Amino acid sequence: MNFAMIFRILGWMLMFEAAFMAPSGIVAAVYREGDVVWLIASMGLCLAVGALMVLVSRPKNKRIYAREGSVICALVWFLYSILGALPFRLSGYIPNMFDAVFETASGFTTTGASVLSDVEALPHWLLFWRSFTHWVGGMGILVFVMAVIPLAAGGSTMYLMKAESPGPSVKKMVPKAGQTAGILYKMYFALTAMELVILMILGMPLFDTLCLTFGTAGTGGFAVLNSGCASYTVAQQVVITIFMILFGTNFSVYYLVITGHIKDVPKVSEAMTYFSVIGVAIALITVSINHMYPSTLLALKDAAFQVGSIITTTGYSTADFDLWPSFSKWVLVLLMFCGACAGSTGGGMKVSRLQVAVKTVIKELDNAIHPNNVRKIKYDGKPLEHSVLRGINVFIVAYFMVMAVSILLISVDGFDLETNFTAVVATLNNIGPGLKGVGPTSNFSGYSAFSTCILIFDMIAGRLEILPVLVLLSVHTWKDGDLFTRPMKSRRRTRKADEALLDEGF
Repeated sequence: MNFAMIFRILGWMLMFEAAFMAPSGIVAAVYREGDVVWLIASMGLCLAVGALMVLVSRPKNKRIYAREGSVICALVWFLYSILGALPFRLSGYIPNMFDAVFETASGFTTTGASVLSDVEALPHWLLFWRSFTHWVGGMGILVFVMAVIPLAAGGSTMYLMKAESPGPSVKKMVPKAGQTAGILYKMYFALTAMELVILMILGMPLFDTLCLTFGTAGTGGFAVLNSGCASYTVAQQVVITIFMILFGTNFSVYYLVITGHIKDVPKVSEAMTYFSVIGVAIALITVSINHMYPSTLLALKDAAFQVGSIITTTGYSTADFDLWPSFSKWVLVLLMFCGACAGSTGGGMKVSRLQVAVKTVIKELDNAIHPNNVRKIKYDGKPLEHSVLRGINVFIVAYFMVMAVSILLISVDGFDLETNFTAVVATLNNIGPGLKGVGPTSNFSGYSAFSTCILIFDMIAGRLEILPVLVLLSVHTWKDGDLFTRPMKSRRRTRKADEALLDEGF
C-alpha cells in the first residue's frame, strides 16, 4: 500500500474542502451574518490538517493502483462528511455531531435526506453550504480536483476516477483521465448555467435559484423552504423537472452531441430505456392520482416532477406523495431501485445494470430450454466480457446484502417496517425522502446515533457503489504491508491483480 500517496492526496483534498467552503463566506458577507466565524474556523482546520498531511507525506513513488484508488476514494468521502459537518455543529444549528455528519454526508452524496424540521431557521450562508455540497459531490469530489490538478503519476488518476464515478464501467472520452474529468465538468458547468439563467428569467429569487440549481445539478434535494418546491410557480417546477431528468442522463450522450455525432444518440440504449421508463411511470402515476387533482394537467405536472425527482435520486418534492395511492407509491419505490444512468450525477442501481441483469436472465432461460446453444450477452451491439458481467453480479449481491443488514440493524429503534425499509432504500440509493416516518413531510431526526451511523454508511456506500467502501473495510486490503517495500516480482503480481480489479468494474 502506497501510504505516502494516500496521505498526500487526502491532504490536497482537505485543502480543496476549505476552498469549497469559501463561497458560503461570500454569501454571509452579502447578508451580513456574523455567525460565519464558525465557517471560517472550519475552513482553517481543513486547511491546516490538509497542509500538514501534504508536507509530511513526501512520496517517493507517485503511482497508485486500484487498491489505493478505492481506499483514497472512500476515505475522502468519509473525511469530507466529518469535517464538512463542522459549520453545522460549531454554529449550534445542529448540536448533535452525528446529525451534523448525517446532514453533510447527505449533501455530498447528493442524497438530500435531512434531520432538520425547519430549514428556514438556518442562516443564508449555512443554507448555501448545505446546497453547495450537492453540486460538489454531484459529479464527484475527486473528479473535480482531477480536472484542476494532477493528483498522481501516469495513468494512476484513472483508478481514482474509476472508484468514484457511478455506473458499471468508466471509459475515458479522451486518452488522459484528467482531460476526461475536464470535459465532464465543462458539460456540468454548462448545464448548471443553463438552469440558473432560465430560473432567473422565470422570476425565481437569486438565492433560491442558486441553491435549487446546485441540488438539481447534483441530483441532491436540499430545499431552502420548508414547503420544498411546492411554493414555486408551475413554470419553475417544470424547468426543475426537465433539468433533473437531464442531469440523470449519461453524460456521454451530451459528448456525442457536442462532437457532432447526434445520429449515434439513439444507439445509446441506456438513455433510450431511461426515457422510456420515465414516460411509462409518469403515465401510470398520472392515471392513479388523477382523481385527487382538480385537473389532469396538474396531476401530470406533479407526477412528472416526482418521477423525475425519484428516478434521478434528486429528492425534491412538490406534493406529499406519501398520501398517494399505494400503486403510485410503489411505482416510486421501484424507481428508487432503478436510479438514473451510469455516467450521470444520479444514484440508484443504474439503468444499464438492470438492462444487463434482464439480459442475463433471458440468456439463462434460453440455455435451460436449449442447452446446446451458445449465446453471448450484447450491450449496444457489442458482446460483454465475462469480467464485466461478474462485476455487475458482485455489485448486485453486495448491494442487497448491505441493504438487508442495514434494515436489520436500524430496526432496533422500533420504527415500522415501511419506515425502516424506505429509509435504507432512500439512503443507499441517495434518494432523500422515503415513506411514512421518513416521508417528504418528515425527516430522519428520530433515529438513534447508532442507526444514524448506519444510514451515513449507506449514503456513502451507495454513492461509491458499495465496493470501494467494502475494500476500505477489508482486512486483505491492509495486511500486505507497504506496496513499495516488497520485491519487484511481488509488485508486478499486485499491479496485475489491481488492473484486473479495475477491468471488472472496480
